[in-house]
Order: sequence, then C-alpha cells, then structure tokens
Amino acid sequence: MSDEIMTVKDVAAYLKLNERTVYRMATSAKIPAFKVGTSWRFKREELEKWIEQHKNDKPS
Repeated sequence: MSDEIMTVKDVAAYLKLNERTVYRMATSAKIPAFKVGTSWRFKREELEKWIEQHKNDKPS
C-alpha cells in the first residue's frame, strides 16, 4: 500500500492537467482530496482508485 501524498503540482503532472483544473476539481469534490491548512493534498492510492472508477465515464 502506498501512502504517498501528492501536491496540486504533482497531481497536475500525473493526470496531465493544468494546476488550475486540479484546484477546481478538488474544490468541487470531483476528485478525492483533502486540505492541510490552506493547501490541497491528494493520496496517490485514492487517485488511482478514482481513475479506475471513472475510466469509461462519458463526459458530462
């Protein structure tokens, strides 16, 4: 089990998204995230589960 904690910058690179998009997704609870103070953080394991669950979703 990986307990790796990722920053917005890490997630943006991992998902090949703009950092602003990651912020918007975290704020609207579209991606698993939590806050440490004012900074968003992400568990790699939860992101990988989220990816698997949303693999074949149609865009809304």
